[in-house]
Amino acid sequence: MQISARGDYAVRAALSLAIAYPSLLSTQSIAAEQDMPRKFLEAVLADLRRAGIVRAQRGAEGGYTLARPPREIAVGAILRAVDGPLAGVRGVRPEETSYLGAAENLPRLWVAVRAAVRQVVDEVSLADLAGGRLPAHVRRLTARPDAWEPR
Repeated sequence: MQISARGDYAVRAALSLAIAYPSLLSTQSIAAEQDMPRKFLEAVLADLRRAGIVRAQRGAEGGYTLARPPREIAVGAILRAVDGPLAGVRGVRPEETSYLGAAENLPRLWVAVRAAVRQVVDEVSLADLAGGRLPAHVRRLTARPDAWEPR
């Protein structure tokens, strides 16, 4: 799985909002805190607003806040809001792939990959991340000796 810059920025911005929840934060303050381009951040926040993850308030005292408490927002929802489905194979969903011959069982692998990604990103909330309390099954993955090694 490749996390796009858009997905990375979206999760980071949402984490800033989670820490401040339910207060409002300006795009300028989020951009400065997270060291990201403000214009790009505004586009990311617009995607999150359309997905119902954040709310915007206009005016001098305006800004953004999460639409729901941080414990109710999974990282997977944020990634989908800005990048679409979590796993795709040449632009189609894994269950829509079909192969012949030696590759006929490949769709099962692609579906398993998507399920594994979901087990992490759909089960970690903004509150989990902000509080440094990852679910046990996710902590176990990061504790594996090879988890931090590049391949």
